[in-house]
Amino acid sequence: MTRTHGIGPTDRTSDQRTPRKPLRPLPAGTAASIRPWLSPVPGVAPHEADLTRIAPGRPRAEGEVIEIAGTVCDEQGRPQPGVLVEAWNCNAHGRYTHRDDQTDYPLDPNFLGHGRTVTDAEGRYRFLTVLPGRYIARPDIGRWRPRHVHFSLRGGAARLITQMYFEGDPHNDADPMRLLMGDAFARQIGRERAADTPEIGAGYDFDIVVAGKDAPFWE
Repeated sequence: MTRTHGIGPTDRTSDQRTPRKPLRPLPAGTAASIRPWLSPVPGVAPHEADLTRIAPGRPRAEGEVIEIAGTVCDEQGRPQPGVLVEAWNCNAHGRYTHRDDQTDYPLDPNFLGHGRTVTDAEGRYRFLTVLPGRYIARPDIGRWRPRHVHFSLRGGAARLITQMYFEGDPHNDADPMRLLMGDAFARQIGRERAADTPEIGAGYDFDIVVAGKDAPFWE
């Protein structure tokens, strides 16, 4: 692989997570000798896909409850069963449930903030979470991050990370990652649909293609 990505404007972390020089290909024969290893995924309970509660039966988090669902497939459209899908996002106020988030936005004691599930035989996954808030990422220049949800996919030996955005967010066009994506940003948008139950404010479809021209932008 010799491709490099551009560095996003106003993004302080792009230079830390983006190749600045072409990657050197492995010598002939070396690649065939490498066998990545992944420890078995521990059992995943059904309630782990509900980010709106810290445990079954506990109070629900503040904010609008949303459902995000979709299918994980390969570039030929074949469903990928048994993929570990993790999701995380900030709470309705714009703060993450993480010790590194020391902003002044309110913490929600009832918001778990992260969850996981495994795709079924047809490659499907589903999460409940709250509509994430927006937060200011660069106070010095007044740049906000739009609403978004992070996803991690792990199957076999690879881990892929991407984000889902929301249509019409006023901060989308100034987001550094969105600027890097160009026209590919359309693949990062969750498609809004009517909710299936009264407790859910809105549903979003977000199908994930792991490779090929229809894949989302991987971090």
